[in-house]
Amino acid sequence: MDTDLLKRLCETPGVPGRENRVRDLIMAEIEGLVDEVTVDPMGSLMAKRNGPGKRVMMLCHMDEIGFLVSHISEEGWIYVNPVGGFDNRNLFSRRVLVCTKDGDIKGVMNPGGKPVHIASPEDRKKIPEISEFFVDIGLGKAAADKVQVGDYVVMDEPFLEMGDKVVSKALDNRIACWLGIEALRAAKESGHECELHVVFTVQEEVGLRGARTATHAIQPEIGFGIDTTLSCDTPGVPKPQAVTEQGKGFGMHIKDGSFIADIALVEEIEALARSKDIPFQRTILAAGGQDGAAAQQAASGARAVGIVVGTRYIHTVTEMIDKGDLIAARDILAAWVAAN
Repeated sequence: MDTDLLKRLCETPGVPGRENRVRDLIMAEIEGLVDEVTVDPMGSLMAKRNGPGKRVMMLCHMDEIGFLVSHISEEGWIYVNPVGGFDNRNLFSRRVLVCTKDGDIKGVMNPGGKPVHIASPEDRKKIPEISEFFVDIGLGKAAADKVQVGDYVVMDEPFLEMGDKVVSKALDNRIACWLGIEALRAAKESGHECELHVVFTVQEEVGLRGARTATHAIQPEIGFGIDTTLSCDTPGVPKPQAVTEQGKGFGMHIKDGSFIADIALVEEIEALARSKDIPFQRTILAAGGQDGAAAQQAASGARAVGIVVGTRYIHTVTEMIDKGDLIAARDILAAWVAAN
């Protein structure tokens, strides 16, 4: 498993509407693997391999949750507006990168208010609103000379391997970018009949926006939404709400808040997985959505399914996946393309 590529993908900053650095990395990786590469007006990277068969689209979003700078105070405190959904409890005392046109600046994020030594019991119970958090880059009033409204902010944490696990920020959804690249690599090596479009989409975290425009352009017959899903196989979560268990294979995504998978396609992929001895588990997510919904609903519609990887501590800087689950997702995509 090429963890170096996954590391580079995860550590490259790119929030909704600011995915260009991730796109450039992917563009370099897929050189020689595709027949045609285009970038659509929204910024999604559309990689095509020709074939006489059915039109197949794999959707892999490039954006990670983050922030856009919304205000710089006279004192140099940087305030932010979220692009993507955060749990505010996970934002205290975080190292961040402020990404500007002139380079990245390290900073720290904290909420306004009293530190623990002088906080009252009631103060300590409070979970601040996003509007109360600010970034300190250590420059005081000079911050306004370096940062402007619209610059973006991401968490600044390293990619780690821990036994059979990988831990990083932005595994949602750089694992799909890794899988999309690997699918193209496998398609070149094995051959295929389908007309294969692997699209690295923008702005999924703010409403599947890039996927909607890209699928209208391609009008696939079959769509694969490739993404993370929850793996709440951890203390404090009832088993019926776990969604997936790590180490049990890729997730065959049946339903979420945005779409219901084509059951015949689900059963076809499951039969292939069994024949290839690739572990999988069926998954249903009570809420939320993913790019597979855009493929299903674009133009006159498409058969769609989700291939997902269970992720612990999702939408934090400690997102965790099992390497075996990621390999299973890679293997089923490669096997399906080779058979189609």
